[in-house]
Amino acid sequence: MITASIVTYHNSEEEISKLATSLLKENVNHIYIIDNSSNDLLRTVINDPAITYIHSINVGYGKAHNIAIKLASKKNSTYHIIVNPDIEISHNCISALKEFMDNKIDCGLVMPQIKYPNGEIQYLCKLLPTPTDLIIRRFIPFSNLQKKIDYTYELRMSNYNKIMEVPSLSGCFMFIRTDILKQVGGFDESFFMYAEDVDLCRRIGKISKTFFYPHTYVIHSYEKGSYKNYKLLKYHITSIIKYFNKWGWFFDKKRTSINQQCILNIKNNSK
Repeated sequence: MITASIVTYHNSEEEISKLATSLLKENVNHIYIIDNSSNDLLRTVINDPAITYIHSINVGYGKAHNIAIKLASKKNSTYHIIVNPDIEISHNCISALKEFMDNKIDCGLVMPQIKYPNGEIQYLCKLLPTPTDLIIRRFIPFSNLQKKIDYTYELRMSNYNKIMEVPSLSGCFMFIRTDILKQVGGFDESFFMYAEDVDLCRRIGKISKTFFYPHTYVIHSYEKGSYKNYKLLKYHITSIIKYFNKWGWFFDKKRTSINQQCILNIKNNSK
């Protein structure tokens, strides 16, 4: 069984209906729509027994997904998909990821290629972040320095054309073994919004492997809301501080070891 959860916040009926319909067409067995909006206008988007709609107060991104993860676990889901509302699913994407996971039993989480609507690659495979990666690169005014940091942090040297084990994958689309989600307890609910995907990847990485699979893709609009909205920027900064308070700021030997191994693997695979 494959389940999926979509956390919404005042998204359009058309957007959610399109995404839910495409997931069902791609053989997702059940979808949980957790609506953090101030109204429940999405309740009547799709009248389908394969969709569960839950309207809640705005509990945050990770906590809302956890509601769905717990329900999926009770339904004996095998794989669970974390998917953003602004995602479009390519044909056979879900089947390709399922086949990969079926054959890669040491993989707990996989992310496909993520593309912009114009077809360009989104560089969302990343090393475990340092304060430089999440703070300095966000605010420094020097584009050449930003590009230099991004080249390594976003693993651009890999060309994003091979399967690779990556320590940090984007929460916009995650295909995860449900039992692994259950073991790690889902998202850390202390993160209201942002950085919860990095934290989840790191906890999954302790008991399983996290992979990038480039042979199928989804399209992601990628609004980058914290770059445009001051309130979202505050959420982002708060989450970054929480992340480093939890895992370590400048002294994190495990992070250094994981990142060095990731880069070494990419160099070896490119030979």
